[in-house]
Amino acid sequence: MSTITSPLPDEARKVVAEALQGALVDLIDLSLIAKQAHWNLIGHNFRSIHLQLDEIVSLAREHMDVMAERAVALGINPDGRVGTVAKSTPVQQLEAGYLQDGKVIAAMTDILDAMIKRMRERVRATEEPDPVTQDLLISVTQGLEKQHWMVQAQR
Repeated sequence: MSTITSPLPDEARKVVAEALQGALVDLIDLSLIAKQAHWNLIGHNFRSIHLQLDEIVSLAREHMDVMAERAVALGINPDGRVGTVAKSTPVQQLEAGYLQDGKVIAAMTDILDAMIKRMRERVRATEEPDPVTQDLLISVTQGLEKQHWMVQAQR
């Protein structure tokens, strides 16, 4: 069986692997949390928040695939298994059941804020070892910051 070789030196590959895996876990969990909120949302602002949550899910799904494929291209095995995500996610979880629109806005604002901070740390960490990965992380951070602004503006 052959493996994918990496163009990066071992030390750089370790830093990039950690950044990509962390981003992957964040994005997988964001997609699940936003969809959970989407399904259980209630309140006067239901329609606009319901639609925005789908935008967040789409953003997360698009970028999680980019992160995982970048990892494989560098000879790194991404791990998006549910057990791995559940065990390692730092993302704040929502409560079960119906969720009032105001609580969803507050929670999603906090979730996105914390995730943006982690993404920005990953951007800094990958600047030297792999500017290509850094560029991908910058792109996802830009999308998350846009969604954060749009969610936060509804408070």
